[in-house]
Amino acid sequence: MYQNNITPASELAQKSDYHLFKKGVRPEWEDVQNKHGGRWAYTFKGTKANDDAWLHLMLAAIGETLEDENDNEVMGVVVNIRKAFWRVGLWTRTAGQAPKGKKEDVDRDEGKRRLEKVGSRFKEILQLPQQEAVEFSGHAESAHSGSSRAKAKFSV
Repeated sequence: MYQNNITPASELAQKSDYHLFKKGVRPEWEDVQNKHGGRWAYTFKGTKANDDAWLHLMLAAIGETLEDENDNEVMGVVVNIRKAFWRVGLWTRTAGQAPKGKKEDVDRDEGKRRLEKVGSRFKEILQLPQQEAVEFSGHAESAHSGSSRAKAKFSV
């Protein structure tokens, strides 16, 4: 596995990122497969990443345990190392909107429930306490605000 041959996240320099995405998907908002999606994120205080948390998140993405079969929601996972914190994110294909051609109100609720389930599994993988929240924001909102820290759409 590549993980054994690359610098651990805990040893990365500030302003470093690792991305693990599905084949053919670029870790960019503008990618056709990401542009209608969003991201679950959690920020840890401190500059030293927890390598086990990052490893477990990668393995959950590879093993497809973050979503139900046929959801096709998870596009990739990221870790960002910054001056006073480190953050992990889980990128999704949708932002909870209804698929085209479907009844809006029913399918929007279903889409939101599907994303919340992914967010709950993300939180479990990170072994976060119940009182801690992971937040979801859509890529479109982030792009319009000019920041990856757009106001959260919802949290679990």
